[in-house]
Amino acid sequence: MAERRGEMLTDMWTPFVILWIAALPHVSMAPRDQPQVLSTESSLELNGPSENQPILNRSKRGWVWNQMFVLEEFYGPESILVGRLHTDLDPGSRKIKYILSGEGAGTIFVINDQTGDIHAMKRLDREEKAEYTLTAQAVDAETGKPLEPPSEFIIKVQDINDNAPEFLNGPYHATVPEMSVVGTFVTKVTATDADDPVYGNSAKLVYSILEGQPYFSIEPHTAIIKTALPNMDREAREEYLVVIQAKDMGGHMGGLSGTTTVTVTLTDVNDNPPKFALSQYQFTVPEDVALGGSVGRVKTNDRDIGDNGKSSFDIIEGDGMDLFEVTTDSQSQDGIIRLRKPLDFESKKSYTLKVEAANVHIDPRFIGGVPFKDTATVKITVEDADEPPVFSSPTYLLEVHENTAVNTVIGQVTARDPDASSSPIRFSIDRHTDLERQFNINAEDGKITLATALDRESNVWHNITIIATETRNHSQISGVVVAIKVLDVNDNAPEFASEYEAFLCENGRPGQIIQTVSAIDKDDPKNGHYFFYSLLPEMANNPNFTIKNNEDNSLSILARHSGFNRLKQELYLLPIIISDSGNPQMSSTSTLTIRVCGCSNDGVVQSCNVEAYVLPIGLSMGALIAILACIILLLVIVVLFVTLRRHKNEPLIIKDDEDVRENIIRYDDEGGGEEDTEAFDIATLQNPDGINGFLPRKDIKPDLQFMPRHGHSAPNGVDVDEFINVRLHEADNDPTAPPYDSIQIYGYEGRGSVAGSLSSLESSTSDSDQNFDYLSEWGPRFKRLGELYSVGESDKET
Repeated sequence: MAERRGEMLTDMWTPFVILWIAALPHVSMAPRDQPQVLSTESSLELNGPSENQPILNRSKRGWVWNQMFVLEEFYGPESILVGRLHTDLDPGSRKIKYILSGEGAGTIFVINDQTGDIHAMKRLDREEKAEYTLTAQAVDAETGKPLEPPSEFIIKVQDINDNAPEFLNGPYHATVPEMSVVGTFVTKVTATDADDPVYGNSAKLVYSILEGQPYFSIEPHTAIIKTALPNMDREAREEYLVVIQAKDMGGHMGGLSGTTTVTVTLTDVNDNPPKFALSQYQFTVPEDVALGGSVGRVKTNDRDIGDNGKSSFDIIEGDGMDLFEVTTDSQSQDGIIRLRKPLDFESKKSYTLKVEAANVHIDPRFIGGVPFKDTATVKITVEDADEPPVFSSPTYLLEVHENTAVNTVIGQVTARDPDASSSPIRFSIDRHTDLERQFNINAEDGKITLATALDRESNVWHNITIIATETRNHSQISGVVVAIKVLDVNDNAPEFASEYEAFLCENGRPGQIIQTVSAIDKDDPKNGHYFFYSLLPEMANNPNFTIKNNEDNSLSILARHSGFNRLKQELYLLPIIISDSGNPQMSSTSTLTIRVCGCSNDGVVQSCNVEAYVLPIGLSMGALIAILACIILLLVIVVLFVTLRRHKNEPLIIKDDEDVRENIIRYDDEGGGEEDTEAFDIATLQNPDGINGFLPRKDIKPDLQFMPRHGHSAPNGVDVDEFINVRLHEADNDPTAPPYDSIQIYGYEGRGSVAGSLSSLESSTSDSDQNFDYLSEWGPRFKRLGELYSVGESDKET
């Protein structure tokens, strides 16, 4: 068994083609006359058996892999010999055929099947493809059977310096604060080289500055750009253009290079203080300028920008520090002097202020230098203006008791003219604030009186506006709000808070509380409400009910006894007197309705209706029959009503004593005007029996004579509608008769018509000869008619 196993292993490890590169350096190429050789060798040892069984030992195959190399971009008149394949099974006498497959086999790489020489047929570019994986196999040249399993090997394309460095992200933009110290980081640039970074120095880059010195410097290997000059001032120069070069081959002679630009912008820092454009400003302002209004603007110049150029203003000295303030315009950064309190020309005519401007954001690095603030003097002159009247108080509060008598003086307002002329003042009430005209005011002295009595319960507060007007200049007016509070007087009696209805159980107990009631009072006494409850004097000893005051302005009604019976008395009315504690005391009488009900044992009300208590739960047979009879009677009445309505419209019958045919004809008469009495003969319709033959037409003159139509005589009493239909049928079948009344409607308009005839029968035969312009002379209606006809004619032509 052990011997068989050894034979099997021996067969498995029979030498086969394994590619081996004979001791070639990693990056060197074999001389052209000594090609790179790939060969294989393997061995298998079978040691002797141990005491129990033979032991099989195998030595691993010895692989020495050094890939084949070929230079990129190399091309000559002949193909390049890359290397040679060789197998130990080729002693030289046996015919062996080498086969090459894989990436580029047969197109880029070609093998000599007898010698195993591999040639490159095309120019190779390492940047496109750095290596190729191929498979080699040795087969019997005669039988084609493989002599050993196929083996893979790699052909690497060896790099040459054929690619210049590139800045893929250029051009660059960077910023650095102005006044930065030397060595401040600006930015970092990066260049890439497509050559092999492992082989040689083709991809070893060195950076340098071509333009931009002496302001900036660059690290040769890291490409970090830094400042090289201190205290660069943005206000002097804001932008710099730096040209950076990257060179391969370590920067040595013969290397390839690429360049890019870096635009460096100096960002602003607050290194400049604000400066006033003028050292002294003068403004003139009228005394009636509104509070918050602008008096003038002071301008500052700051060479810094953005937040570094923002300034705040303040008044640090002057005799008007409490009258004026300075704010900053967010757009222009100017200082706006505004008025805080009213000016009075008569009191003070000019003011002098000292205004300071300071930067909002201070850079601590520059605090030790010049102060970042500036001052200027502002002189303000006040001009006199005609001012409106001024009330002695900004608001007034008056109090008056309700029901005070009409024309009673309830208060007074006063106003004066602040100008030196001191014009007299007249007072009035803005009636938009006193729509009900409840108040009046004396125009001379400003005393306010009542025009109507006031009711506090309707309105507690009244706010009116009093207008003061100068008599010498009516445009100078001012107003003040007068708040009038109406004080309470005890003029309303208390009453129940709601409509109470109490329910009393028949099986109730004596002393049981039936209902608790409370009262309300529209008045509002200072010490609050306190109500007194009592029964009417004549009902003080009520045998059925009594009351109990709960001392919280509520009242409880109690039953004096039990045994109430709703069959004997279902309803009780209990009058209660409610009095308040005001002066004078007001009282009223409210009646409580107490209904006797049937209740369950636990006091739950079940029924308060006497009939429901007497009658059984279901209806009797007699009641059901009566209800059914009523329903049937109603149905019969409805049927009779509908029947009468259907037979109400009877056909029109011609009676001998009343002939209505003439009226019917007049309704359909659409003939000529009032003077047209010859349009048609109405006697035919008035006497159907009188016409049985041909009537000559008065409106036309026929060219040919036709036999007269034989009408059917109708006896007296025939239906006029049927008679007219017969005549209409005969007229429709007569070829000589146009519509009988149509010609009369449009052909004859009556005598004396100013417009004349509009009938198309008398019009010209040609449509183009018609002109309707003359209709515009008859008035707007005829003008519109002419426009309509003209539009119709133009439509026909088109």
